[in-house]
Amino acid sequence: MDTTNSLLLQTISTYEQPKLKSMPLREQPAYRVAQNATACNLTELMAAVIGGQKQIEIAQTLLARFDGDIRRLYQAHPAELAKVKGINQTTAIRIKAALNLGLRLNLPNEERPVINSPADAAALVQYEMGLLEKEHLRTLLLDRRNRVLEIVEIYQGSVSSSQVRVGEVFQAAVGRMASAIVVCHNHPSGDPTPSPDDVAVTRAMVQAGKLLDIDLLDHLVIGQAGKWVSLKERGLGFT
Repeated sequence: MDTTNSLLLQTISTYEQPKLKSMPLREQPAYRVAQNATACNLTELMAAVIGGQKQIEIAQTLLARFDGDIRRLYQAHPAELAKVKGINQTTAIRIKAALNLGLRLNLPNEERPVINSPADAAALVQYEMGLLEKEHLRTLLLDRRNRVLEIVEIYQGSVSSSQVRVGEVFQAAVGRMASAIVVCHNHPSGDPTPSPDDVAVTRAMVQAGKLLDIDLLDHLVIGQAGKWVSLKERGLGFT
């Protein structure tokens, strides 16, 4: 009986032993990230962010909770991440920060980027907006040299001609004395094909811009996987 209990205790002890402790150094997440982060899988990257003796188990549990979908992890509130056993509020915030840092790699380094083309505008918003679950409408406020003054969120919800108030789209531009704006909104479906409502809203914004002497340079529809459409290039809503 004593032998049986001893074996049982050894089995339990082995089972509870953190995976990190039994790993060779070269296989541990922090070492793997230091050597070649691009070769690491999601569990290794997440474990390195989480840290601690049970980082691998916690990372696996977290990823399983979100079906291994990095988009859903990005969209989750820190409070939702903190529901996973082993993740406190501080760690949840660290995970959110790490995910957002990754997005910033795709942004220009200039303090005030210049918009010379639809692609320049798309580069500022497409990676983040392509991850959003709801429709968001944002405006890029530009000075006379087409330098970005600010990116302002105007609206959340369905971007339809019956719901978007054109005055709200230009309110921030008037306040900042912007010379021009670029409007961007996302399609959570991932398909950036403009809808009839998108065209109608664009037409109304073009007319309002003329009255306010603030040019609407373009209206971009942002999809997923880096896809986007310029209504100006397609001649939709611009005459």
